[in-house]
Amino acid sequence: MSLPHSHEIIETAQRVGLGNYRPAPLVVASGHGCYLRDTEGREYLDLTAGNAVTAVGHAHPRVTEAIARQAAAVLHTSNLFHNEPSVRFAQELTRRTPFDRVFLCNSGAEANETLIKLARRHHHRLGDTARTRIVAATGGFHGRTMGALTLTGRDVYKVGMGPLLGGVHHVPYNDLNAMAEAVGPYTAAVVVEVVQAEAGIIVADDAYLRGLREVCDRNGALLFFDEVQTGYGRTGTFLAQEHSGVVPDACSLAKGIAAGFPMGAVAVREDLAGALPPGSHASTFGGNPVACAAALAVLDAMDDESMIENAAVRGAYLAARLAALAADPEIPALEARGKGLLRGLVLPDHLDPASVLDEFRERGVLLSRVGGQVLRFSPALNITLKELADGLDVVERTLRAALRR
Repeated sequence: MSLPHSHEIIETAQRVGLGNYRPAPLVVASGHGCYLRDTEGREYLDLTAGNAVTAVGHAHPRVTEAIARQAAAVLHTSNLFHNEPSVRFAQELTRRTPFDRVFLCNSGAEANETLIKLARRHHHRLGDTARTRIVAATGGFHGRTMGALTLTGRDVYKVGMGPLLGGVHHVPYNDLNAMAEAVGPYTAAVVVEVVQAEAGIIVADDAYLRGLREVCDRNGALLFFDEVQTGYGRTGTFLAQEHSGVVPDACSLAKGIAAGFPMGAVAVREDLAGALPPGSHASTFGGNPVACAAALAVLDAMDDESMIENAAVRGAYLAARLAALAADPEIPALEARGKGLLRGLVLPDHLDPASVLDEFRERGVLLSRVGGQVLRFSPALNITLKELADGLDVVERTLRAALRR
């Protein structure tokens, strides 16, 4: 059976879709490793990994086999019963992290919604019912559901969406003094990203994260990290928080967790084990056995192929190449920043990132933009040196050409 031409699919999408997305005029037909192929047969080096989701590459054989095997056994059980993959996965997650308990859900936004409820219900359980306020950071991004959107510190996502959830206050990111002033006796929790990815790959100072732990402990508030985009080896450690040595009370996870199968999680310390008693919170599809089988296969693949170590090594190479681009007067780039294989290259205001991304795509390389003028690099964690070098060569040539126009 032949595939329809891409223009037919795109025209149909424009006719039947809601219009809230602006995808590139590319229809993906298949993927393998760090490459995608479109319906016209053209191949692209994918340096986005589906916004840091396909962390082990496209169609990893271990993952696809696990999904097929589990789908042939049982697709869904709901939370009325146990299923082995979900229990095994939760056990694996606690083994690899400083956390003791796990709640499974379907996305990063749902995980962050859980954090809001976890914070308030925890203090309610302790009798401190006045502790309902949550402090987050400007520039942060925590998802599109109403609670997660309220946590998000960028107004552009909130236009026409109000009124939002009450009791959330935002202070500047990486500003410990501002956070110390905002946290007090009515604060239930502080929620921040270890790296603000959507804001433009803004990395938190280690001293800032350590200071947050002290501020929360001093005031009796909980500390939550959003590791939806930074977890799962993305920064060269399993969780990005490991770089600072700070252990929050809970963290949210998603994206790379199941190689593209929809899944999210909240990992918590034992002190919060009873914060959400039976009936207080649930997710119909959370802990889906197929998703958990995929997630277990992701962990096995990461271990067998030393992907986290590869992310650290390739991340250092990527950092050096991007820093060289930013320092080159013949390249229109202002700054390079990030951690591991989550990196950003800041473009000057006069250069249209959308046009640059189109040129990359025409030359066979896929990238994305964040924070307005920032090119985001978030390739699969098993990317080879040659693949990364080839992709960066295209980036360099394209940016040099842009300067000459």
